[in-house]
Amino acid sequence: MISKEIIDKYKVTIGIECHVQLKTKTKLFSGSLNDSTTTQVNHLTNHIDFGLPGALPVTNKEAIELAIMAGYALNTRAQKFSKFDRKHYFYPDLPMGYQITQYEFPILTGGFVDIISDNNEIKRIEITRAHLEADAGKSIHPLGSDYSLVDLNRSGAPLLEIVSEPQMHTPLEAKNYCFELYLAMKLAQVSDVNLFYGNMRFDVNVSVSKTDELGTRTETKNLNSFRSVEKSIEFETLRQIDVLENGGEIRQETRGWNDAKQSGFTQRVKENADDYRYMPDPDVPPILIEDELLDQIKSSMPILPIEWRQKLTKLNLDVEQVNLLLGAHADYLSQPLDLLNKVIDDESRAKTYANWLINIELPLLQKSEEQDNAKGLLVIDSTKREAIFNQVYQLKVDNKLNSTKLNLLIEALLKLPETVDDIEKWAQTEGFLQNSDESFLKDIVSNVIASNPKVVQDIKDGQTKAAGFLVGQIMKETKGQANPQIINRLIAEQIKADN
Repeated sequence: MISKEIIDKYKVTIGIECHVQLKTKTKLFSGSLNDSTTTQVNHLTNHIDFGLPGALPVTNKEAIELAIMAGYALNTRAQKFSKFDRKHYFYPDLPMGYQITQYEFPILTGGFVDIISDNNEIKRIEITRAHLEADAGKSIHPLGSDYSLVDLNRSGAPLLEIVSEPQMHTPLEAKNYCFELYLAMKLAQVSDVNLFYGNMRFDVNVSVSKTDELGTRTETKNLNSFRSVEKSIEFETLRQIDVLENGGEIRQETRGWNDAKQSGFTQRVKENADDYRYMPDPDVPPILIEDELLDQIKSSMPILPIEWRQKLTKLNLDVEQVNLLLGAHADYLSQPLDLLNKVIDDESRAKTYANWLINIELPLLQKSEEQDNAKGLLVIDSTKREAIFNQVYQLKVDNKLNSTKLNLLIEALLKLPETVDDIEKWAQTEGFLQNSDESFLKDIVSNVIASNPKVVQDIKDGQTKAAGFLVGQIMKETKGQANPQIINRLIAEQIKADN
């Protein structure tokens, strides 16, 4: 076990290459469908994906437009000129013998992603470049067999590879960077970023050194969860330090990650830099982008994470709450932040809605996901949510609901398959509304006071907290429907009158 004292002597440096599958209808250079969810192998392919002689690729315009959108999400602007190159290497799932990618002139350069650092401060991670490329296929290695299979459904899928500067220094920073990339690409609507299906994959470069000079790096490839990014870096950091502390040298190598064992392993050693023999692709013309297209796409961009954070921070939400809402907007809820945006200038209403999303709707959806059955997951329509929140908020303002009943009412309304037009009438019928009828409550208060003389005497002797017992008894008698403000006042008035 390496001591913390030894670990602290080393500086860890981390850079990340992220592959984002763009959500085009078809692949980057062919008419095959771009669908990572299909289970029928080698079904979404054609002569271009196979690289058959005479097959000519045609660049997908939609992929270029999505890359431009990704650029704005990364706080940069697409280059007016970029071009495709051939990257030569052999692999069984690369039938062409080369990959069509961008090398000298990528479509995106520069940009940045702001993350939350270990000490909860904003830290800026710069983007080196992001380039378009056609994905390779997938090699399948059946357990216990001495052969491999190849599935080319993914071959030719449009990828945007985003390369960071090596500016991260802890596993948590790397994890937060990946999460911010995920949000940026999802909210910019350029990718489904489904980690399970490999719509977003991370290659993590790690090196350690006792000086400011970078050590020899290793690359752990194809990580598909934020947790695996964090854990693989923790493992690789300790492994490299252990090697150096025992007099060894770090080999530049490509590594894999076994999530079940929580450990990394060597895939192949890089003795020298790979010679990919890049050359301009003679079959694919350069990409030329006009200012008009750039301006048109910029004007139609949705609200991005950096702007959402600014809006939500004004509501005094902490970092964890903001991340919950952003993650929910991307994963669970149907456009909840759009509702918050409509009421953002009404601070009290916006804070209340944010609280309901975080503490009522999101747990309800998570519970539904955990209990998924033949009925399927709970789906909440954004129009339905807006109607519920607006009407229930008015009931709250009018003091017709106590906090317990309010939460139960919202949950019940969200779970209803149908939409309720008049929520106040429905809530009255179902017993959710407070009873504020003083003449009715006076009799109940009188009976409870008469039945608890010792408690009343304690209150008269200055033990004001004892009034809580009386309130509880009255709420029990009214099945939780009594207005607590009114009954507290009635209790005080009746006890004072008895003196």
